[in-house]
Formats: sequence, structure tokens, C-alpha cells
Amino acid sequence: MENHNHTERSSTSGRRSLKRKLEDDLEDDRNVSEDTQQDLAREVRTQVEILESSFSSSESDRTDSKRAIHVLSELAKNEEIVNVIVDCGAVSALVQHLQAPPYVSEGEGSQIPLEHDVEKGSAFTLGLLAIKASPEHQQLIVDAGALPHLVNLLERHRDARNSRAVNGVIRRAADAVTNLAHENSSIKTRVRIEGGIPPLVELLEFVDSKVQRAAAGSLRTLAFKNDENKNQIVECNALPTLILMLRSEDTAMHYEAVGVIGNLVHSSPNIKKEVLLAGALQPVIGLLSSSCSESQREAALLLGQFAATDSDCKDTHNQAGIAHCGGIIPLLKLLDSKNGSLQHNAAFALYGLADNEDNVADLIKVGGVQKLQDGEFIVQPTRDCVAKTLKRLEEKIHGRIMGHLLYLMRIGEKLIQRRVALALAHLCSPDDQKTIFIDNNVDAAPPSPVPQVYLGEQYVNNSTLSDVTFLVEGKRFYAHRICLLASSDAFRAMFDGGYRERDAKDIEIPNIRWDVFELMMRYIYTGSVDVNLDVAQDLLRAADQYLLEGLKRLCEYAIAQDISVESVSLMFELSEAFNALTLRNACILFILEKFDQLSVMPWYSHLIQRVLPETLSYFVRTLTRATQADMRV
Repeated sequence: MENHNHTERSSTSGRRSLKRKLEDDLEDDRNVSEDTQQDLAREVRTQVEILESSFSSSESDRTDSKRAIHVLSELAKNEEIVNVIVDCGAVSALVQHLQAPPYVSEGEGSQIPLEHDVEKGSAFTLGLLAIKASPEHQQLIVDAGALPHLVNLLERHRDARNSRAVNGVIRRAADAVTNLAHENSSIKTRVRIEGGIPPLVELLEFVDSKVQRAAAGSLRTLAFKNDENKNQIVECNALPTLILMLRSEDTAMHYEAVGVIGNLVHSSPNIKKEVLLAGALQPVIGLLSSSCSESQREAALLLGQFAATDSDCKDTHNQAGIAHCGGIIPLLKLLDSKNGSLQHNAAFALYGLADNEDNVADLIKVGGVQKLQDGEFIVQPTRDCVAKTLKRLEEKIHGRIMGHLLYLMRIGEKLIQRRVALALAHLCSPDDQKTIFIDNNVDAAPPSPVPQVYLGEQYVNNSTLSDVTFLVEGKRFYAHRICLLASSDAFRAMFDGGYRERDAKDIEIPNIRWDVFELMMRYIYTGSVDVNLDVAQDLLRAADQYLLEGLKRLCEYAIAQDISVESVSLMFELSEAFNALTLRNACILFILEKFDQLSVMPWYSHLIQRVLPETLSYFVRTLTRATQADMRV
């Protein structure tokens, strides 16, 4: 018992010692942190004092200023140190160095040492403080008088030679304006009041692409939710240059340009009109295929604004214009994006396009309905938007649009016919489906395939060069092995296989009438034949026996023209007996069409039991083929 108590006391004592050690370590860390903060503050104050005492054009002062600003900019990259920099009075010192110091001439041709470099460093550092600090710090920088100096820097290229130094200071000034105005409506307004917008618009045409991008980025920020700024940007004639930038191969360039235009047109119908009239539509559609997903996202959003149903610019440049300029297919492709925002913007644009009746058929022709139905959408708002688009399409399919779609089902390419049929099957009411798929059912006899060897009608039952004779109903029918071998697998097996007919000169045909056999041979020799109803069933049997698929289809079509309420059951049996798929499908469609008349027949329930499995298979095959075709496209 004593040993147990001793062990327990030792354990308790150990825990207390560990706790004291942890508390001591924490106190040491706190002291180190406080020491570090004090060291940082001393370092910042030292650099601030240098800046405050070195505002002159002497080379030594300029060098000291540049070095001090560099130290502060490196510190400002750490967000945790920003408050220390601001609290130590760096803002006013940096703002002072945004302007060139008083210049004392030292001779003709001399210039200020490190011209533009000090100002560039100050603008860069203030930009870091603005973007990493709180809105109060943004305001502190503006209140210190930074904006007039930054605007002057934006105009510095007018009086200076083109050089990397000039380009750099202009770019840093534009970036600083962007960071100061970021999510700060009052500072956006101050930039306009200080005259910052005209030089930024002018810089869109600057020779250096980095300066162009920086100017566009600044205008993008200034235009966001500020109507007065938007109007002034447009009044300064920024649109033509921005639209040219949309066509740039530089992804960063066209991303900034489409962002500016997007912010300009947002909730501004009049500017939207001007943007469209300036020719923005085609290059924006082109950006849907950009390698930059952010440019794609902005372009899709912009097209959604162009196509919005509440738009006041209802002309060829919006809904119909977007479709006409090729916007539908790239928007549909963007529905496959794994970027939820990009996917949603594309869906929203398509919703707007579906409002225009002229776009409905175009959306359906390219598989838009299937894409909307089968897509995997990331966020619920996108799923809701897609559902509304399908509902909008459903409401549009009547009258002129319905006529157009039925026309496409009759004359369109097979792929388009399938897409239209699937869309109508999903979107139309049951009554309309009956009208479309039964009352307006369009069919045509299939073309007969061209045989591989084709001797011509003059050789039908002609003894010239004949090397085989068939005995049919006691009469001789002269034929040619080369033609028969090329016509079907059945004849190839007969003459090339182990059958007794292989070497026989006379081959008896016991189960086919002469007239039927002659028609079959005429088809083999010419590739075509007229099939009359009185021989169609016997000819179908012969075609099935000798594996002549083309002849089978001709027979099936002829028989299908004679299907009636009284004969449909027998016709279906015939299709099953000879694996006549076309005839079977015709029977299925006839049964669906004549449901009311057939349902009163005493044998109807038995017929339905036989037909139902094939009916299901028919629709599965049809829908599967359409889906696979769309996937290949």
C-alpha cells in the first residue's frame, strides 16, 4: 500500500513539473514574440525615418530611399506585419515618395537619379498595404493624399521616354489604384473625382502589355457596381480597345478585358446596347473556347447578361444573335465542366437563349435537350436553372416551332431526326406525341443495297456462260456461280462448303414456286425487284432461307403496307417466323396507333402478351442508338 501511495505521489509531482515547464515555455515564446514585434517596430521606424529625411534629388538620398522602401515592401508581403508598418507611420512617408523630389539641376542633360524607381517602389508597397489591410487602412492611404500622386504616375509616360522604368512605375500605380478601390465604393468614387479614369483608359493602348493588363484590371474594379464610373469609362471611348483585347491570344489580357466589359454591362441596359453595337458578341463567344477557365466563366456570364429575358436590347445582337454566331454548342460543352461557377453561367446563358423561338430548333438539333437532361450539375441553383430551361422549351413547342421540328424529322439527317424525336418524346404532351409519332408517322421503302457482283438483267435465266442450273417445278433455271457466291452466305456455303450441291451441275429447289424463285434471282442479278403483295410473303420466306437481307427488307416493307386490324396478329407471327425486324416494328407501331380499335377484339389480350416484350425491346434499341450516337458526337 505504501509503495502504491509513493508511486501515485511521484506521478502527481511529475505532472505538476510538466505543467510548470509548459507554462514556462509558453511564457518564453510570448516573450520572444514580443521581442520580435519590438524588433520589427524598431526596424520599420528606422526605415520610415530614412524616408522622411531623404526626400531630395541627391543620388545618396535617392539610393537610401529606394533601399528603405524595398525593406518595407518585403515586410509588407507578410500580412501579420502590415499593422506594425501602418502603426509606425510608414503610410505618409511612402505617399510622399510617390512624387518626384524637388529637382536641383547639376548641368545640362542631367536627370534625377533612380528616376521612376523610388516612386515605383512606393506605389508597390502602398498597394501591398491596401490589399492586405483593412478598409480603414485603405482609407488612411487615401486620406494621406495618395490618389493625386498615383494619377500623376499614370500620366508619367506622356513626358518621359519609353523605358522599362516608366512602364514599371505606371503598372505599379495602376495596381495600387486597384487595391485601394477593391470592394470600397467611396474610394472608387474618389478615383473618378481625382481624374483617374481617363489616363487608365488611355493606357489600354499602351505599348507594354503588362501595363495594358494593369490598366484593364483597375478599370474592372472601378466599374464594379458604380454607375458613374461605368458611364465615364464608356464616354472615354474604352469599348473599341477592350473589344480588340478580347481577341488577344494572351489569356491574361482577354481575361481582364472580358471582366471589364462584364462589370460595365451589369445592370446597365444602355451600356449593354453600346457594347453589342461595338461588336463584342463574336469575340465573347470565341472566349467560350479559351484555354483559360476564368475567361470562359466571364464570357458565359456576359452572354447570360446579353440573353437575359429582361434585357432592353432586344435585337439581333442578343438571343437570336448569340445562336446565329455559334454560341449554342460551346455553351452546351461547358455544361460538362467540373467548375461549378462556369457550369452555372453556361446554364444561365442557355436559359436566356431558350426564350427565343428561333433558337428552340437549333438547341434541339445539336442535342441540347439530351445534354440538359443527362448532365451532372454540381450545385442546386444550376439544377434549378436547367429544369426551368427544359420547361421553357416545352412551352415553346407548338405552332410554327412544332412544324419546323416535324419537318426536320422528315428531311433531316438521321442523327438530327433521332435528337428531335427524343426531344419531342420528352417534352410534348401525350396528345401531341400521338400526333407526332402516329398520325404523322413518315416511313419510306429502304433502298436496295448494291450487290458486290452485278451481272445485269440480261443474264437472268440465260444459258450464256451459265455454270449451274436449278430445277424449279420441273423447269431449268440457268445461273452463274460468281454472281451467287457474291450475293449471300447461303450460296457461299452451298458452293464452297461441304454440301452435295458444290459439284452438282443441276440443283433441285423443292420448296419455292417458279415465279418466286425467278424474282429472287432477278434481285440477285440486278439489285432491285418490284415486290407485289400476292408474292411478298413467299418471297420473304425465300429471302430468309437464302440470307438475302436487302430483299427481305423490300418484302417487309411491301407487307407492312397491308397491315390491318384483322391481319396484324398474323403479320406479327410472320415477322417472328422469319426474323423480319422491320415488319415487326411496323406491327408494333400499328398496334400502338390502333389501340382503340384493337382493344375490343377478343384476341387482343393474347396479342398484347406476345407483343409486349418486343415492344419494350424496340424502344430500348431506339433510345440506346440515339444515346450512343450523341455520345460519339
